[in-house]
Amino acid sequence: MLTPFLERIKKQPLVFDGAMGTMLYTKGVFLNRCYDELNLTNPEIVGEIHKAYSEAGADVLETNTFGANRIKLTEHGLGEKVREINVAAAGIARQYAMDNLYVAGSMGPCLKSGQILGENRREELSEVFSEQAQALKEGGVDLILLETFSHSEELILAAQAAAETGLPVCGCFTLTEEGYTPGGESLEVLMQGLDSCEALDLVGLNCGTGPSHTYNWVERALPLTQKPLIAMPNAGFPKEQDGRMVYLTNPEYFASYAQKFIKLGVSGIGGCCGTTPEHILKASRTVKATSLIKQHVEIKVVDRTASDVQPVPQEEKSRLACLLKQGKMVTSVEITPPRSTDLTGFISKAKACAYHGVDAINIPDGPRASARVSPMIAASIIQKEAGIEAVLHYTCRDRNLLGMQSDILGSVAAGLNNFLVITGDPPKSGDYPEVTGVFDVDSIGLTQVILGLNYGRDFGGNPITPPTGIFTGVGANPCAVSPKLELDRYRRKLEAGAEFAITQPVFDPDALLKFMDEASAFGTIPVVAGVWPLVSFKNAEFMRNEVPGVEVPDSVMERMSRCKTREEGIAEGIRIASEICRTIEPYVQGYQVSAPFGRVELALKVLGMDTTI
Repeated sequence: MLTPFLERIKKQPLVFDGAMGTMLYTKGVFLNRCYDELNLTNPEIVGEIHKAYSEAGADVLETNTFGANRIKLTEHGLGEKVREINVAAAGIARQYAMDNLYVAGSMGPCLKSGQILGENRREELSEVFSEQAQALKEGGVDLILLETFSHSEELILAAQAAAETGLPVCGCFTLTEEGYTPGGESLEVLMQGLDSCEALDLVGLNCGTGPSHTYNWVERALPLTQKPLIAMPNAGFPKEQDGRMVYLTNPEYFASYAQKFIKLGVSGIGGCCGTTPEHILKASRTVKATSLIKQHVEIKVVDRTASDVQPVPQEEKSRLACLLKQGKMVTSVEITPPRSTDLTGFISKAKACAYHGVDAINIPDGPRASARVSPMIAASIIQKEAGIEAVLHYTCRDRNLLGMQSDILGSVAAGLNNFLVITGDPPKSGDYPEVTGVFDVDSIGLTQVILGLNYGRDFGGNPITPPTGIFTGVGANPCAVSPKLELDRYRRKLEAGAEFAITQPVFDPDALLKFMDEASAFGTIPVVAGVWPLVSFKNAEFMRNEVPGVEVPDSVMERMSRCKTREEGIAEGIRIASEICRTIEPYVQGYQVSAPFGRVELALKVLGMDTTI
């Protein structure tokens, strides 16, 4: 049995389906047809679309009833078939939702964007909305979804009529690029009225604009309401091509914004005009992976003042820890373990870094949710064979807490003491979308676990003798989608026992400095800045659009776009990275320079090191 809709959506974000009209049009149903009538005359074609969205991973299927009210249907000579059409539509959607998905009864406005709701029409419209809502309830929907309204008065009137069904009611409005309804109401005025409307259980934005503009309006709307909020943008802006209006935004772009919406705090994400099952498939994988990243096991905070264990002093934990304790600038190069059991090239690159005086090698743990040689094995080997310390990235994604604690103790026994604790990219954002993440704890919880080990206790309170001497680092994201949330998590990481931080690649020095200034209110730990030497405009586009937490400013994009050859792109990328290092040098205590595509000589050039061996 399904959890009641409101109970479920308040616990975890839900994925709504995409456009119905767009899909019917692509199946050869012309715009002069009454799409709502298809529920009676061609239920198979409507069912095919519901089936496609169901298979794409939607949690909520919307009925094909956007215009199935008495006023709109009368224009097609179908005014007496309101009940029949809506009941049939709900039944078709329920057939494909079965007992696993929710069915939302779609209801659109009666007024056109230029019309005004006069007092003489209020009773008429109220009856029209009530008639459709009651028919949808009779058909078996789980909620009423009011969509694409451009007048707050009409939306509230429709909500009051729909609420008489006793079903949850979600009211969605549409905004222009300028942030006003087609009726001229501002977002702030609109939200004030909707938030105070008792008939509405949820509010949302749909249609009107693509993901980027909708994101801006959602960001402004969220602080203005206590109700759950959903976002259903168009696929983008349509362009005419061969006489047809085509949406050119790809599903990957749509999915990247789906993740941003969830991180911002929306309770549901779906698609409007131009979106297809492919858009919803990509968005569903992203949303469900993102929403899974939450701690499932509560970790007891170590009472450091009450402990009788003397922890290992920072300067004795590792050479890197000692350098940072002394206030020295440190250098590190990030090298990704290979997708092969042959570590010859990997070790050679680490040796080159050691030869040129780099302080440490950073070793990612399954970056972008990819499968590679165990970073623990890789780190242990380079410390022994290349003579350089490793900073082991350790994610919370792949192992349960028992496995993680065993890994950590084993790593320390093998001589690995520098850990960068990160939550980890969700599996569905990588090469293996069907794999599930574990996430017993997130990076904050695992930092608390390591603090316990450093004080001689495992997460169950059992003694660990001798206590570990782990130098614990955490990630920091100066360009996070939600700066407030990132700052709060950073504060909690410090409270959990973080001793240093490494940032995401920095392309905007001002963003880093602003973040550090605001974070200083929680205390200070050494910050090592992530630096990435771009190699081409295409590489810059990838970093900007595909790598979570990385923002590449327009100024950097413009510089990289002027490069005509690969050699020019590499040289310009190194110049940009070097300039960033010089700008932030007074404020950080080191650099973690990535070796793009494994080319450590580029990282060494950014650090100003002679790459001649």
